[in-house]
Amino acid sequence: MKFQVLSLIQHAPHPLTAAVRPAAERFQDVLALAEAAEALGFDAFAVGERHAGAFLSSSPTVVLGAIAARTRRIKLLTGVTVLAILDPVRVAEDYATLDQLAAGRLELVIGKGAEAGHFSLYGLDEERQWDLQAEKYELLRRLWREEGVDWEGEFRPPLKNVTTVPRPYAGPPTVWHGSATSLHSTELAARHGDPLFTANAIQPREAYVRLVAHYRERFAAHGHDPAKARVAAGSGGLLLADTAEEAISRYRELYEASVRQNFKPHLAGKAGYNTPFATIEEAIKEGPQLIGSPQQVVDKLLGFHASYRHDLQSISVDGFGLPRGEQLELLQRFAEEVLPVVRREAPTTLWEDGGESGKE
Repeated sequence: MKFQVLSLIQHAPHPLTAAVRPAAERFQDVLALAEAAEALGFDAFAVGERHAGAFLSSSPTVVLGAIAARTRRIKLLTGVTVLAILDPVRVAEDYATLDQLAAGRLELVIGKGAEAGHFSLYGLDEERQWDLQAEKYELLRRLWREEGVDWEGEFRPPLKNVTTVPRPYAGPPTVWHGSATSLHSTELAARHGDPLFTANAIQPREAYVRLVAHYRERFAAHGHDPAKARVAAGSGGLLLADTAEEAISRYRELYEASVRQNFKPHLAGKAGYNTPFATIEEAIKEGPQLIGSPQQVVDKLLGFHASYRHDLQSISVDGFGLPRGEQLELLQRFAEEVLPVVRREAPTTLWEDGGESGKE
């Protein structure tokens, strides 16, 4: 298995102290995490995109550009690029520029995003989110694969003989499709033979198993080689301790305060927005959170793999308001005590077969 570190660049008050870190410090936290991730042998680093809520990730290309300048090997991903609200021409230009700066290390993850507020912010109808996503992705694919593009659609003015510049570094970057709750994203990924990135962050595992199974079924139905159906999975945050008892004692108050802080009452009952795992014991036993001893986390990750047969696992260490030093300690302990075991027990050829994730 390959491993990715993801930051959404949360900027909420600390769940226990209500202190708010300066924005500049949070950006420096993320840069330090990315540098550490590369030094510790992680395979990828991802930055989210949020335009509503307490986040600083509205401009992931800028942050990833800074990371590209400080790293040499690690893959750079998004988590996710909210393509449904963006102009595909701008996306093609911005991310091709980033791909050039990173010498071909970029891969995109597209999705509708996990904050309902961004559609109204951009003057778009949330009810049309899947139509927006599908049309804009079709255009993005053409812009990265063709020159002199003629195009006409519903959601932006027509294009005549358009070639976006710069061109990507070495052909179109791989695009993963982020999937949290809906079969629309799994269908779009399967149709084009693209890889799938399941959120695996809030809901019970069975919900994500359904999405992955649908993706694999439709991938083959669209005539693609089932062996090329790549899958990645997220997680609900990492908190490590020597034992389960120590993890519960050390992190209970922080975890449960975070759940209360992040609860969205206006989205209660809507899948994918509020975690049902309100206590730390529930999170350890049934949730996607990686909380407990290194062996517990190994067992949970291998359980994910048994369910999803995935190639790439994403973790996050900066979502609970921990100070930078503790984030880096968690990352190092995971790299030393968890990552090697899971890699050995769940091997993959991702990024070892010509550098591609799911291209045909």
